[in-house]
Amino acid sequence: MPNPRVVLAYSGGLDTSIIVPWLRENYGADVICVAADVGQGEELSGLEAKAAASGASACYVEDLRDEFVQDFVIPTLRAGAIYGRKYLLGTSMARPIIAKRQVEIAKQVGATHLAHGCTGKGNDQVRFELTYGALAPELPVIAPWREWDIRSREDALAYAAKFDVPVAATKEKIYSRDRNLWHVSHEGGPLEDPAFEPTEDIFLMTRSPEDAPPRPEYVTVAFEEGYPVAVDGEALSPVQVIERLNQVGGLHGIGRIDLVEDRLVGMKSRGIYETPGGTILYAAHSELEQLVLDRRTLALKDLIAPRYADLVYEGRWWTTERVAMDALVNETQKAVTGTIRLKLHRGNLTVAGRWSAQSLYDERFVTFGEDDVYQQADAAGFIRLFGLSGRVAALKAQEAALPPTLHAAD
Repeated sequence: MPNPRVVLAYSGGLDTSIIVPWLRENYGADVICVAADVGQGEELSGLEAKAAASGASACYVEDLRDEFVQDFVIPTLRAGAIYGRKYLLGTSMARPIIAKRQVEIAKQVGATHLAHGCTGKGNDQVRFELTYGALAPELPVIAPWREWDIRSREDALAYAAKFDVPVAATKEKIYSRDRNLWHVSHEGGPLEDPAFEPTEDIFLMTRSPEDAPPRPEYVTVAFEEGYPVAVDGEALSPVQVIERLNQVGGLHGIGRIDLVEDRLVGMKSRGIYETPGGTILYAAHSELEQLVLDRRTLALKDLIAPRYADLVYEGRWWTTERVAMDALVNETQKAVTGTIRLKLHRGNLTVAGRWSAQSLYDERFVTFGEDDVYQQADAAGFIRLFGLSGRVAALKAQEAALPPTLHAAD
C-alpha cells in the first residue's frame, strides 16, 4: 500500500508544527500543509520555510480574509449571534472556512487523508470534522491528539525539541492563542485557574482601560441593509471596517472579555478574548435595529440569535438550518440602513446618536408636548381590551368564591 498523502490544517503553532514529523514517523506520510490567512498578520511570516523544516513536502498559504469577513463574519454579525452571553465567536467562525479550503486543496493534490491539530477536549475538532464530513465525506481523518501519547503542552515542547522543530511557545509563555481579523483568544497556563486575574502581558489587541486616553473618542458606523459600509463617513470594505475599528477600539480598551464557557464536549473552560472592532460593530448594529425594526421583528431576531450562535459555535455551518436562518435574517435586514455614533472611553462603549431614513421613531407621537396625532383618550379602550382576559379570569374567581345562595339569587 502506498504511503498516505495527508493534507494538514497548519498554523505554524506548537501543535501543528509537531504533527508534521509525527505523521511522517507514524504513518510514513507525505504531508502537505495548508495555512489560511484570516488576519493573523505577522504570525504567517516564514510559514512555508517553517513547514519545510518540519518535514512537509509543500505548504499552501491561502489569503481568505475577504471571504472570511464577507461570508462568515458579517452573516454572524447580522444575525446578532453571541455565545455564552459574551463570546463574539471569532475562533468558531474561522474554522469552517479554513477546513473548506483545506478540503479544496486536498482534492486538488489527490490527498488520501485530512488531518488537524485539535485536541480531543476542544470544540475545534468538531468544527473541522463537520466541515470535512459535509464537503469530503470520502476522506478519512487523522487527529493526532486522539492517538498519540503526548498529553500536555510540556510534552509537545519536548517532542518539538527532539525533532528540532522551531516553535514560539515556551514553558514560561505557554498560552494557547488564536488570532484573526475579528479577535484574539488566550487560553491555557495560569488562565486555567478561573480565579487568576489576567496580567497585561497577555493582551495583544487592546490597551488597558486604565492606560487608555483620558478623553473620549467618537466614532460613527454606517450600515446598508445590515452590512457595515463606512466609518466616520469614509466608505470602506468590510475588512477595512474591521481593521479601522480594531485600531480605535483597541486604543480605548474596548472589547475585552473574560469568559467561563461551556464547551461542546461538555466541560467548562476559561478563555480571555479581545474583540475591539467586533464589539463596536455589534453595539452599532444592535442599536440601529432597535431604531428601524418593529417590536415583533426584533423579538423574532432575539429568538434566533442564540440558536445561530449555537450553530456557529458547534461547527454546524454547512447545514440547511443555517441557510434557512440566513434567509430569515436577510429579510429582517432590508430596513437596517443608517448611521450610529458611539462614544469610546476607557473600556466603555455608549451610544451617542442614531440616524436612519428607515427609522420607526416619530417624535410627533412620543412628545410630552402638545400634539395632534395621538388621542390619549383612546388608551382607555385599548387597556380594557388588552387586559380583557385577565379581567374575565378575575371576575370568574370572584364568582366562584360567592356563597351558593347568592349564586342562586343571581
